[in-house]
Amino acid sequence: MNSIQRILHRPFFIKLFNWEYWSFASVYFCIYPVWVLLCLRARSFFFFAASNPTIKNGGFLCESKKDIIPIIPPQHHPPTVFFSIPTNGNIVLRELQRAGLQYPLIGKPNIGARGRGIKVLRNEQDVLAYSHTAYLDFHIQEFVPWKCEAGIFYVRNPNQATGAITGIVYKEFLSVTGDGRHSMLQLLQKDKRALMYLDSLKKIHSDRLNQVLPAGEKMIVSPFGNHARGSKFTDASHLADEALTKVIDDICKQIPGFYFGRLDIRFESWEALKQGKNFSIIEVNGAGSEPTHIYDPRHSLFFAWKEIIRHWFLLFRISRINHKKGHRYLSFREGISMFREARVFARKLDAMTE
Repeated sequence: MNSIQRILHRPFFIKLFNWEYWSFASVYFCIYPVWVLLCLRARSFFFFAASNPTIKNGGFLCESKKDIIPIIPPQHHPPTVFFSIPTNGNIVLRELQRAGLQYPLIGKPNIGARGRGIKVLRNEQDVLAYSHTAYLDFHIQEFVPWKCEAGIFYVRNPNQATGAITGIVYKEFLSVTGDGRHSMLQLLQKDKRALMYLDSLKKIHSDRLNQVLPAGEKMIVSPFGNHARGSKFTDASHLADEALTKVIDDICKQIPGFYFGRLDIRFESWEALKQGKNFSIIEVNGAGSEPTHIYDPRHSLFFAWKEIIRHWFLLFRISRINHKKGHRYLSFREGISMFREARVFARKLDAMTE
């Protein structure tokens, strides 16, 4: 690696030349006027609340997973147990045992954002530690065994019988492949994507990163399908054929009042998913969902802006239709309160992620 390559390999320049690592505000700043225009047309800055009437705030911010999970068809969601803070770790263990949940498990805040506060719980000690450090109500669910994960964006006009898939993102978990000579840490330091999340990985794995993997052995170092946790997002929207659309449409129509959002799904294979087999919905996201296929490294920022705006217009139309059907927008006071509440949650999520 020459001097120029070493310079470009630094996190600052990786971030500078790859917009997928930019902050939310940096990406959205130039297109905010479009959002304001839609608000003016709707005569409400919080029109999105009517998009998914059965979900708090339409699923834009501060929506509770405890309220959303029960409306997902139970056969398509992993077993889950909910807890309120403060809670006793021994009580948590007892409830998990009573529910028959088996390790490994996943701990998640009841109100989440971009993968913050999510942790793999491999044993009782992990559960006790997670319960002790939880700053928000949380839930624990079984770890879904399927190796593939995707985010499928779904939209349905409330006046129409069927919906459509408007984008698919395939998620490649951050991993490292051993060469029999270098430690995992050394290999991760050579990878531009891993380098952006190295501090987080050191906290998760600690001294384990000093291990040398046998040549060809692959290890997933971040098993979370979140861009903010290191996953590579690939645009797989071309896979939205008639079979897959029917499967997703049938599922979404079983979720009451759900017209706009993204399903995060773990599955065995695309072939099985298109047959409606061997998959599990791990999250349903509403009005605040991003069309995350934009984060494919092959896409330009201009492509991202186009897709975001396209989905904003879809959100606007769905919200107005539902509003005419009697579903209310948030008042200005309610909207401001929602953003204040979100800031409080964000601080607590950051504390749980540390």
